[in-house]
Amino acid sequence: MVRRTAADPTRPADSGPVRQAGFRAAHPVGLAALLVALLAGLVVSIGVAVTVGPADIPVSTVWSVVADRLGLPHAEVPLLREHIVWRLRLPRVLGAAAVGGGLAAVGAVMQTVTRNPLADPYLLGVSSGASLGAVAVLVLGFGGGVAALTGGAFAGALAAFAVVAAVAGRRAALAPTRVVLAGVAVAQLCGAATSFVIIWVADPHATQSITFWLSGSLARVDWSALAWAAPVLAAVLALVAAHARTLNAFAFGEDAAATLGVPVARVRWLLLVATALLTAALVAVSGAVGFVGLILPHAARFLTGADHRRLLPVAVLAGAIFLVWVDTAARTVFAPRELPVGVLTALLGVPAFVVLLHRRKVRG
Repeated sequence: MVRRTAADPTRPADSGPVRQAGFRAAHPVGLAALLVALLAGLVVSIGVAVTVGPADIPVSTVWSVVADRLGLPHAEVPLLREHIVWRLRLPRVLGAAAVGGGLAAVGAVMQTVTRNPLADPYLLGVSSGASLGAVAVLVLGFGGGVAALTGGAFAGALAAFAVVAAVAGRRAALAPTRVVLAGVAVAQLCGAATSFVIIWVADPHATQSITFWLSGSLARVDWSALAWAAPVLAAVLALVAAHARTLNAFAFGEDAAATLGVPVARVRWLLLVATALLTAALVAVSGAVGFVGLILPHAARFLTGADHRRLLPVAVLAGAIFLVWVDTAARTVFAPRELPVGVLTALLGVPAFVVLLHRRKVRG
């Protein structure tokens, strides 16, 4: 039997975020089989979710529309159904998959880098900054339309993270608690500013619109939003995957990581900036969708253990599938009314969060 030592950063199954969170890693299942199952589940979920709605559209129609756009042989589809599939439902479902997968990946990285099992993508005040940017667009009249809203939210999110970095100071790279505390302070400041602007302007229509967006909604997602969010998602996921072994070393602590040759300060800032950038892009598209980045990484760890080479792809696929179905329920269960998807993720996430705290109290 090979002994597991701190010199092997790729096998921290019983340390780091898993132990802190009160989860003992289950026996890792076959990664290839798990990834194939999750990928197949994601493809099926996207295909089926597009069919769900007021208009009855079969799966065959969805694939015919997609085949038509890809230049493949396909059956003829009525123009109205093609419009519903291609312009309304498919970009929204793909947006849900992108947001769910991205938030799950960011949550997994944040929990390891900050060594905080309760960390999530909004820990650094990015969501509150995006909210303030959206308020500036919707309420103060700095622009109009989806593009202006998305741009304002993205700019606000990046500005908030810049303030967090400035407040945390140079020592933040060696003391992640400083970044967390700075993020909490900036989030409170942005939240207060957002509430003040909404109350001061007192525009019921603008207040209703911004409240729906702050609760998390994918109703505004279209192909243009996906066109600029997708490259950010792909780039950050590639960067994070390339640092999977480094994240394994972080799970043992900063001293152990430094001993293993990891430039702790540089890598931590690189990952924090990258995840903040991705969070900003996702929040600009969907608003603040809570609990996905907190709960899904722990669920993935239960299946894979703490090895980030296994954890990250599983978390991304599981998060994508999860949010596709939650958003489908949000837009159909109470039809013709639509719930913000963040409301349903909170309803599902709070019980899971309570279980997480309870297990941590018992085992941690």
